Amino acid sequence: MAASLAADNEVWGIARFGDPASRERVDKLGVTTMASDLGGGDLQGLPDDFTYVLHLAALQGPGLDYDSAIRVNAEGTGLLLSHCRRAKAVLVMSTHSVYKPPEEYDHVFVETDPLGDVNAAHSPTYSVSKLGQEAVARTCARLFDLPVVIARMNASYGPNGGLPAIHLDTILQDRPVVTRWQPCPYSPIYEDDINDQVEGVLAAASVPATILNWAGDEAVTVQDWCAELGRLLGRQPEVQVRETPGTLRGSIADVSRRRSFTGPCRVYWKEGMRRMVEARVATS
Repeated sequence: MAASLAADNEVWGIARFGDPASRERVDKLGVTTMASDLGGGDLQGLPDDFTYVLHLAALQGPGLDYDSAIRVNAEGTGLLLSHCRRAKAVLVMSTHSVYKPPEEYDHVFVETDPLGDVNAAHSPTYSVSKLGQEAVARTCARLFDLPVVIARMNASYGPNGGLPAIHLDTILQDRPVVTRWQPCPYSPIYEDDINDQVEGVLAAASVPATILNWAGDEAVTVQDWCAELGRLLGRQPEVQVRETPGTLRGSIADVSRRRSFTGPCRVYWKEGMRRMVEARVATS
């Protein structure tokens, strides 16, 4: 996204940049970088006159430190939006993991569905802290008369990473792919579609804040995309199902609201998987 935007805009990118190589990578895109810890509120030196703000940063991890997760994901959002309150619009990236898990694997989530903890094993604090982030972002929209759109990202993927990319790497290492349910569907969205839709999603920003599902137009299971990755690689991937009670059995998103602002996706899921394989395998 940074590379796409930097082609025609002045773009700043802030992060902790604990790995100097990651900052160098972003610098090479023509992005002005600045090291900052959002949870600490250190925004000194960051201009406050940006036209648009895209808040994509998040703290994830296996630990159980809810206080730190809320400080970064929720409080950090408030500090950033307060600093950039003069913007025309702000996009706050949330997650499909704020939805309360239903019993049905094929439930199609709309933005007004019940919210709750998805009990994610890889990041136990994620759902709660992102729900806190959404509440803070909604408050900032009204408090500062700041147009905000909260985008609940589903399974993003592409050469730069994402869940299908993790599964691709796992298959290349001849290890089994582990998932929660049989079947386990998502609404994956390829990075080119994400980049193409940024302008439309920003156009949805409003006061009070707009909430929309940012996801692909097709429901695809982990089992199906792993089979497709195996076909492209000439391998037979193993998918192990380890049922995890209390988690989302499926993550299919209703994208009607998003499509009203962005139009349909352009990259069919099998085409996206092919592009991802070609890019990642060629550089591995």
